[in-house]
Amino acid sequence: MIEIDRTRSAMFSTPFVLSFALLLSLPLLFLLAPRILPPRNIPISLPDELDDLALFRRAALASLSPPPPPPTPKIAFLFLTNSDLSFAPLWERFFAGHDPLFNIYIHADPTSRLHPPSSGVFHNRFIPGKRTQRASPTLISAARRLLAAALLDDPANTYFALLSQHCIPLHSFRFVYHSLFSDYPPANYSSPSNSTPYRYHYHLRSFIEILAEEPNLWDRYTARGNDIMMPEVPFSDFRVGSQFFILTRRHALLVIQDRRLWRKFRLPCHKAESCYPEEHYFPTLLSMEDPKGCTHYTLTRVNWTGSTGGHPHTYGPAEVSGELVERLRKSNSTYSYLFARKFAAACLKPLMKIADSVIFRD
Repeated sequence: MIEIDRTRSAMFSTPFVLSFALLLSLPLLFLLAPRILPPRNIPISLPDELDDLALFRRAALASLSPPPPPPTPKIAFLFLTNSDLSFAPLWERFFAGHDPLFNIYIHADPTSRLHPPSSGVFHNRFIPGKRTQRASPTLISAARRLLAAALLDDPANTYFALLSQHCIPLHSFRFVYHSLFSDYPPANYSSPSNSTPYRYHYHLRSFIEILAEEPNLWDRYTARGNDIMMPEVPFSDFRVGSQFFILTRRHALLVIQDRRLWRKFRLPCHKAESCYPEEHYFPTLLSMEDPKGCTHYTLTRVNWTGSTGGHPHTYGPAEVSGELVERLRKSNSTYSYLFARKFAAACLKPLMKIADSVIFRD
């Protein structure tokens, strides 16, 4: 009996209880860690920041003496990917026959297993890329690199459409082009002076979602700390919107020239569940600098019904149909949605089946 009591005493001694409690708490720790600990974001190193600043400076300097309005303005398609280009065959068909009217630029995470195409419209269209991570300032940096590369590459680039590898077109290229350039240049255009660069762009507006009222807006604003965004970004000026947009050339230039707001939005977050800098920086910047120059809505359709973990609904092959395309096109504005996301890579085959009969038949 004495030995038994001693054994029980040893079992319930402090070291044993602590070890047992630790063992039981491990599953709970793994479950709660993402909410308790700061997110392990990829840091933006000083060399990367300096590389970007040099690129942005070159793009800004090249735009100081704007040329006259190009007789044939172009759309710069900016693809942001961290995996592959699953829908390349669909986009190839979208772009076919319209070479003088567009340019393509691709930013790929260098750690991805993406194999650059050896031919076609995506061949040799990759810009120097850097690591990216969802819900981190690296996505802002990647989008700014794409804008700068497109500004430098071709002065005829007039609209800049940011897309992801999960995006698909909802209309033909001809429909998209004429939707954006139905009135270009304006009838009352006069040659731009040095004080008003790209005056002929001022009648064009950017298609970017800008929302001032959103249930979790305060949590998003304080993701880095309650007063961290002050004084540059007071809560009354903080906005949220879609990560994907279509910017005019003057707004693309505004974005790459910004330093003041970037210093705030590049800071690490301490509330991972509320940290989506790529959805905050662009709407906030453009709302503060030129709200009347933006439509405040996006032309890329996203289905947030049943979203999980901050991801929108991902369409699977069984959902692809002509009826789905028709539904995705409908919007509350005078414009039809031009693009849609998020589609699984396995959707390529059924999408190609309805490409000519539905998607590109306007």
